[in-house]
Amino acid sequence: MIHSGSCHCGGVRFTVNYEPVELTTCDCSLCIKRNALMVKVPEAALSLQKGHALLATYEWNSRKAKHHFCRQCGIYVFHRKRAAPDHFGVNVFCLDGFDVGSLPVRATKGKSMSVVSDAPRDEWPGPRTPGLNNDN
Repeated sequence: MIHSGSCHCGGVRFTVNYEPVELTTCDCSLCIKRNALMVKVPEAALSLQKGHALLATYEWNSRKAKHHFCRQCGIYVFHRKRAAPDHFGVNVFCLDGFDVGSLPVRATKGKSMSVVSDAPRDEWPGPRTPGLNNDN
């Protein structure tokens, strides 16, 4: 089944050609602040239809995860996953008409992943690993 999605302003539009079986939350410092509820989809299942130039990317820590949001309205739409780089986490609330209550929610343990930074912030949970010479 193909699910259509967009940011709030509609400038970024995408489709997900995948039938999710669960939703996920994450307890890392970023997901907690954005209150993320996501659908994990294989890379090939996500297709950007419109708004590539509107996408901004936030990277921090190991820089393996790529968090994409709309420059115009600020909504987080999806991110390339650090622990599964061949998958995306898609903001389930960006999927048009998706019944959020139809799937179970599984909590993932992002705060147990290492913080790779020479100057980590105190509020970033996880074991410390020096190495990238950045502080965010």
